[in-house]
Amino acid sequence: MIKSITVTNYLGDSIKLELGRPEKSGFLIESISGLGPSKANINTTEASMNDGSLFNSARLNQRNIVFEFIFVETINGESIEDVRQKSYKYFPLKKKLDLLIETDNRIAKTTGYVESNEPNIFSSREGSQISIICPDPYFYSAGSDSNNTTFFYGIEPVFEFPFSNESLTDPLITFGNIHLKTENVITYKGDTEIGVTIRIHAIGEAENITIYNTGTREIMRIDTTKLESLTGSGIVAGDDIIIKTQKGDKSITLIREGKTTNILNCLDKKTDWFTLVKGDNIFAFTAESGTTNLQFWIESKVIYEGV
Repeated sequence: MIKSITVTNYLGDSIKLELGRPEKSGFLIESISGLGPSKANINTTEASMNDGSLFNSARLNQRNIVFEFIFVETINGESIEDVRQKSYKYFPLKKKLDLLIETDNRIAKTTGYVESNEPNIFSSREGSQISIICPDPYFYSAGSDSNNTTFFYGIEPVFEFPFSNESLTDPLITFGNIHLKTENVITYKGDTEIGVTIRIHAIGEAENITIYNTGTREIMRIDTTKLESLTGSGIVAGDDIIIKTQKGDKSITLIREGKTTNILNCLDKKTDWFTLVKGDNIFAFTAESGTTNLQFWIESKVIYEGV
């Protein structure tokens, strides 16, 4: 069950629309469409000698969320006219806004642009129909699992404020956990596959890094010989390599001494761009030399087809 929807306009102003307490915001939500999975386009080719057709590809359309509001007087003394004019502030035409939707077991967010705001001013039940176009058809988790980080070989920071120190002699406070493994499991709970961000920090020299998805047998290799010809040296202490495999945002960059370099040409020609699928995803990494000089972790988000 949907509990509330928080709208944040392009200026950063927010309003929370509670379905059970419309008098707090002035917006009584009569209905909402477009919160389920978006419609998919299935592209096929008909075969002249066979029944049916052949599947070519499929893609999701953009999301169209439509609110049907009834304006009510608020507990703060705002009239119906005040609420109508307030809708122009939080749902400005052509402008970007963020929607945060809270349900009983899921908190999801999406970003869209206001297509129309059509109030029925002369109705006995004055309200408005507001249409929002979301170019990205997915919802992203905004709960505790919105940004997941899985550490492999490296140090996981765990010190947080506030903290409690019950002893001045015994080492009770943990500043970080040292991970000493080159393989780990990422459990993904989203509805559809999503790319990841892989981060590698070097504390020393390393050669020819290979990353595996052991379940799908996909491989990604970084050729340090090509890296040396491009930047003047292979992987050295202080280097950071960031690999992004999200659709529409695939890249691999090297950060060295504050300078960012595109090192896409250093990937093997047969490189696979990893994605997470629902369930357990097992990743591993190795290097021809200097594996222990690499601190490796994977960051991921969770996406939903609908709320």
